[in-house]
Amino acid sequence: MAVKSDRWIRMMAGHHGMIEPFAPQQVRSVEGRRVISYGTSSYGYDVRCAADFKVFTNINSAVVDPKAFDEDSFVDKRSDVCIIPPNSFALATTVEYFRIPRNVLVICLGKSTYARCGIIVNVTPLEPEWEGHVTLEFSNTTPLPARIYANEGVAQMIFFESDEACEVSYRDRGGKYQGQRGVTLPKA
Repeated sequence: MAVKSDRWIRMMAGHHGMIEPFAPQQVRSVEGRRVISYGTSSYGYDVRCAADFKVFTNINSAVVDPKAFDEDSFVDKRSDVCIIPPNSFALATTVEYFRIPRNVLVICLGKSTYARCGIIVNVTPLEPEWEGHVTLEFSNTTPLPARIYANEGVAQMIFFESDEACEVSYRDRGGKYQGQRGVTLPKA
């Protein structure tokens, strides 16, 4: 497996629709306003967070259970800014829709701008032949409220291409998160 460069990412996005919408260069300002960068970088792609958030709340004293997740544990928020309470988390989704080729695995890492503020971005790998909007989890590890900006960079996708296609892809398995759109909660 080899990490793929900006040239490969532009080719795959442009000719194969791997990332939509796609920014072929790194974007640092929009209409003269500075933003946290997004778009193609040297060896990855910096994704943006959409404006729909689900902020975790414990008003119902629920137990977090991935097999029986209580949707009432979240407050829905649509905004250009999301405030995450101290020691809590929020879910969001990428602006970008991904179509991962059969011989590619994608790993997501948080951007240093957020990491330096105590905000951790967690995403599981994007498996071969998975497609959809990526659900993002933001953990606020600080004792203070934390701010997330919609339509700005939040995480970097790193692409690994194998010299051979996998035997069984996410699509072949009928993965439960295939084709997801918007913020997607856990499915048992």
